Amino acid sequence: MRLKEFRITRFQFARDRVIGDSQVRADDANVAALELIADTGAVGLGFIQTLFFPLPDQAEIERVFASEAWPSLEGQPPAGLAHAVGRPRGGQQRAFTLPFHEALQVALWDLAAKQVGLPLHRLLGSRRERIRAYASGLDFHLSDDEFAAFFGHAASIGYEAFKIKVGHPDFERDLHRLELLREVVGPKAGVMIDANEAWGAKEALVKLEAIRKAGHELIWVEDPILRNDFEGLRQLRAGASWTLINSGEYLDATGKRQLMQAGGTDILNIHGQVTDVMRIGWLAADTGIPVSIGNTFLEVGVHAGCALPEVEWLEYSFQNFDHLVDQPVEIRDGWAYAPDRPGHGLVLNETARRDWSRPKLLPRMEIGEAPFNPRVTHAPKLAASRP
Repeated sequence: MRLKEFRITRFQFARDRVIGDSQVRADDANVAALELIADTGAVGLGFIQTLFFPLPDQAEIERVFASEAWPSLEGQPPAGLAHAVGRPRGGQQRAFTLPFHEALQVALWDLAAKQVGLPLHRLLGSRRERIRAYASGLDFHLSDDEFAAFFGHAASIGYEAFKIKVGHPDFERDLHRLELLREVVGPKAGVMIDANEAWGAKEALVKLEAIRKAGHELIWVEDPILRNDFEGLRQLRAGASWTLINSGEYLDATGKRQLMQAGGTDILNIHGQVTDVMRIGWLAADTGIPVSIGNTFLEVGVHAGCALPEVEWLEYSFQNFDHLVDQPVEIRDGWAYAPDRPGHGLVLNETARRDWSRPKLLPRMEIGEAPFNPRVTHAPKLAASRP
């Protein structure tokens, strides 16, 4: 099997709710499907995503990919590229102009698994087929009513753990949201909070203690302070020993290694870059540090989550991307199930390609309504995702 050609399909549509945290917000989805096509006709699928700014026209995405990425891919075996280890130096050590990195890794592993006829999680060495999922609201910009509707729906369909965004300039609002969550999901539910680096080290310690005194037990606090404040994170681990520190989300593989070596986290947060995730996941296992799977596009991270040891949780945020593929990852009663189909199991939906593709960059007022999201069919309708 050798790579023969590629295909890119650009999408741009409204989200079914505004998402965001203490630092950012996003109202629209800006995504492109990357399909790597082998000489056998097999297709590997990955997704290029930008959170805050639209992607350029499809023709420009194709031009940049053909110039920067394709020369090192054309004619190569996908499995060899998936496992390749490089050591870029000098001017070679740079990112692509557009965020191709994760899409490439996912598409290459999709093809590699298809070549041997295995589901990706089996190729990666899994010993299980499901992982617990927690409901994540990305809820910082939702009103109280929207917040309650979202988490109430999640609890009604079987979720038992919930993560909310904190880090508001008015700390009383953070405490209020925790109280509201408890009212909606019950006092026995598991709770995580995510500050997205809103706090300093000492501030985080004071606020965590206030949260505890208010009667809230936490499974973990995620990214409470700056990602590279390893000493501050280490001190937080010691000072807030009643909960766990979950960090590493914003760090590349090298930064994650440094974070673990510095003793700066109780749980390592990883995402969807399959090659990087498996390498750093093996190191985490070797050092006895548990791993959590953060948001991955269309929950493709379930494969690595099932393959790596000591992974207890996968984040699910009810984002309306399911219409892009034929069969999304099944999530039922608070569990995410790894597909048993060859590859990662996600195939671009031809109706979506026909009806939702947007080859040209559109002004926000022209992108239309959010696609139907079957995962939230029974949830109260949230406010339109516009500032």
